Amino acid sequence: MGKPVKKQRPVNLDLKTIQFPVTAIASILHRVSGVITFVAVGILLWLLGISLSSPEGFAHAASIMNSFFVKFIFWGILTALAYHVCGGIRHLLMDFGYVEESLAAGRLSAQVAIVLTVVLSILAGVFVW
Repeated sequence: MGKPVKKQRPVNLDLKTIQFPVTAIASILHRVSGVITFVAVGILLWLLGISLSSPEGFAHAASIMNSFFVKFIFWGILTALAYHVCGGIRHLLMDFGYVEESLAAGRLSAQVAIVLTVVLSILAGVFVW
């Protein structure tokens, strides 16, 4: 049948003490940014529908977008989208063999994706405000 599984394995379930590598953080952020982007599509389509309904609807959508809170949410949506695109391109480059599938290359590509997202996030902040 095979080797029996050792029953006395150490289990650490305290997430505050676990040190995630940058590759794990990049993977988790890619999934989270995908969920945020998916939810944001509904919000943005709702806002687009309001703005295209009539001239009054456009004025209402413009007044909604003038709020600091809404601008902050819009900036967050753009940041999530930017990270999801950067992470997706990273995965595609690795899948097509342009980036070596090693731990060092994975770390470097994850760091590049995160740094590029920070730059794009700053540019999105300038664009929104």
